[in-house]
Amino acid sequence: MSKAFTRETDNEDDEDGAPSVPSLPAGTRNYITPQGYQRLRAELMQLIDQERPKVVDVVSWAASNGDRSENGDYIYGKRRLREIDRRIRFLTQRLELAEVADPSLHHGHDQIFFGATVTYANARGEERTITIKGIDESDSLAGEVSWIAPIARALLKARAGDEVKLATPAGTETIEVLQVSYPAPPR
Repeated sequence: MSKAFTRETDNEDDEDGAPSVPSLPAGTRNYITPQGYQRLRAELMQLIDQERPKVVDVVSWAASNGDRSENGDYIYGKRRLREIDRRIRFLTQRLELAEVADPSLHHGHDQIFFGATVTYANARGEERTITIKGIDESDSLAGEVSWIAPIARALLKARAGDEVKLATPAGTETIEVLQVSYPAPPR
């Protein structure tokens, strides 16, 4: 059968078969900081306004060249177009579900809520600083953890000076909250 008569699905390039939107714990909201929301929205607008039209132009030009079965520009352009459309759908869904929570509202408090930057020490005296962010904006390499991560869940509602139990693969660990800070409110 000719490839022209087969149906392309949006999941064709999904090797892992993962759902397009990572699931949230039942009954919870998709919290995100105002900066994270703006970053996702800017990416969405860049894909819609700039990148997708460029790829559409390349695919259109490649399609006009004739035989599409051996046309690399067409094949790879269509694949890239599917990737862009998939990302646009993902970002649109995440932005619709997002609940913007401004951590600067807690500036000056020592209790841990969403958006807090927390310095803690484990029983060995090793200190670590993390910032609790939204699922779609956290970056573990930058010291940011999602608010649903085990460490964030253990720390939420604690105060500076509190000791908290953290379940780890090696067993339960006691950590001490040393410092809690929030970004200053915009002026």
